[in-house]
Amino acid sequence: MSYRTALSEVLTGTVGPVAEATAVQGRFPRGAVTALGGAGLLGLTVSPEFGGGGRGLAEAVDVVARTARVCPATAAVLQSHYAAVAVVEAHGGPWLRTEIAAGRHLASLALAESEEEGAPDGPAAETRFLVARSAATRSGEVVALRARKQRVVAAGEADLYVWSSRPLAAPDGLTLWAVPAHAPDLFVPARPGAAGPRGSGTSTVFADPVLVPAQAMLGADGAGRDIVLRTVLPWLLELRAAAATRRPPVLDPAPGPGPGGTRRPAGSLAAS
Repeated sequence: MSYRTALSEVLTGTVGPVAEATAVQGRFPRGAVTALGGAGLLGLTVSPEFGGGGRGLAEAVDVVARTARVCPATAAVLQSHYAAVAVVEAHGGPWLRTEIAAGRHLASLALAESEEEGAPDGPAAETRFLVARSAATRSGEVVALRARKQRVVAAGEADLYVWSSRPLAAPDGLTLWAVPAHAPDLFVPARPGAAGPRGSGTSTVFADPVLVPAQAMLGADGAGRDIVLRTVLPWLLELRAAAATRRPPVLDPAPGPGPGGTRRPAGSLAAS
């Protein structure tokens, strides 16, 4: 079954029937996320080596655009998930990539630490992703992360956060971490914040501190700023643009180069 057929079935059978309740009641679309995972759509962009769909940014844009037409909250969850998975796919370990591919892990970004009420989405607003004030302190093979992360989509609902901190030892930059949501001392307010579409679970996440293994680092110490610039922002901005249009992207009829090439939305960034 193609990912488009699988998506159509999930949108018709699961997402659509509860979309109004999600928007009106602000209820997180847990059933939709579970169905997307079961259909292979949460693992769409993970390498086939780990059981994923092996697709790229173009297909993720397609999924988000089509989902946004039915349920903006679910589309917002997918935006953060696919951008976070792009980091994990490049820098995460085999177990984590396998879990995402199997639909058992919903990922989200936990990068912003400053709240800019009313700030538009876009490159100017997302400069807050490039600065981390939060501390990371290593003791043996354990790292303590202290932070207050703002505008986290699926806060308290995701299984994994791509998290930023100041470097452990590097003189400047950021360091990224894979933080499991079940880790002790992560706290999400009972009432989600006002940011994001209703039902997307966009809120603040506190760590005071959260302890993670040193091997949870994604990329090198201090390399997080480059990862955000080269991976997170290109994915996130394309995905947000797709959701804003709320219509399927126009596809270039010419196939990608070589056997098995994928069709890309006209004008999109190449998948990294």
